[in-house]
Amino acid sequence: MKIPENKSNNPDISTDNQLPLPPGKLGLPIIGETISFLTDKNFINKRQEKYGNVFKTNILGLTTIVMIGADANRFIFSGENRNFTVIPDKDISDLLGPASLALQAGSIHQNRRKLLAQAFQTRALASYTPAMVEITNSYLQKWKDLGQLTLYPQLREYAFDVACKLLVGTDITHDHDFLKLFEGWCQGLNAIPIRLPWTTYSKTVKSRKLLLAKIDKIIVERQKQPNLENLEKDALDLLLNAKDENGNNLSVDEIKDQILGLLFIGHEALSSVLCYFFLFLAQNPEILAAARQEQQQINYTGDLTSEHLKQMTYLDQILKEILRLIPPIGSSFRSVIKTCEFNGYSIPEGWMVMYDIYKTHEDENIYQNPQSFDPDRFNVERNEDKSKPFSYIPFGGGIKECLGKEFAKDRGLNKV
Repeated sequence: MKIPENKSNNPDISTDNQLPLPPGKLGLPIIGETISFLTDKNFINKRQEKYGNVFKTNILGLTTIVMIGADANRFIFSGENRNFTVIPDKDISDLLGPASLALQAGSIHQNRRKLLAQAFQTRALASYTPAMVEITNSYLQKWKDLGQLTLYPQLREYAFDVACKLLVGTDITHDHDFLKLFEGWCQGLNAIPIRLPWTTYSKTVKSRKLLLAKIDKIIVERQKQPNLENLEKDALDLLLNAKDENGNNLSVDEIKDQILGLLFIGHEALSSVLCYFFLFLAQNPEILAAARQEQQQINYTGDLTSEHLKQMTYLDQILKEILRLIPPIGSSFRSVIKTCEFNGYSIPEGWMVMYDIYKTHEDENIYQNPQSFDPDRFNVERNEDKSKPFSYIPFGGGIKECLGKEFAKDRGLNKV
């Protein structure tokens, strides 16, 4: 992206409204501070300490204003489609698909989100519980029989099975070629967009095409089935029967993009939560003991239901604390489509803004001892995340908040 020309005699003054730009440095021509951003894990910390919660930089070829904290989050989320929008990027579109919800904005995004949200409503999530319990029990028995295992790959396979079962039925849960392609696609989503045959980026684009071909076969088979009301519904059923605001069905190409995006949401977030769930409980035996005690006090009669899950308040606190410390994404960008003002600084059109989730969740004015793992910060007495709006945003916020946020809280893990 071309750095906007500043015609003012003062390079720190915006020509749009004469307000000052935030403090900071743009670094070297073209590359800016990209090298430091990619290699220095304390890049944000150092600049926050020097400049405060709002500062400018140039990273990844983008003139960017980094904004940290609950107030900044509120400002950005409330300005969606007015001051800010998702970044239009062909490289990302080639990986996620042009119809991906993550890349849509305005009325199209709102309409598609309404359709997809039905698969993640409370009623739908409750209906998924029996299937999740069945899959979970199967994996627990498998892991018990193995005796020793490398946990993370097993958790990713488990999360993939759950996502496939609930989003597209049972067609691909044991398709190892699909899983291999899917893993390759996920790993390449952050690849440098170099379009040469041997690069990770090109291999990722190829994996996507092969995945879409497999999903296309599933759609063809599903369309042959009778549309009976008593059939178990999943996200694919929903999309096949969905109609847009003009009463038109979604195209098969759009359905494929949305299904692939939903699989990513359901798989990646759940994998992350589960991995750190095991790690933090292993590191904190007193919290593990308290979680087990809660499970023992719940009166199970028959199969696990959503009503049982509502009683697991301490387990919910644990999951919330994991998501505070290790959110599925650490930050996100928006493109500035209209010059605006925040805290006396100009946010110029044509620049980017980046909100930082990690730093928001480390705010000592919100969270006591924010570096420590403390599920009790979310109990009814403390409720630290409720002290200020947008101070807890593990899945983003506003109209772009992740649809799969509740799905990511593992509904099957009831024996800790």
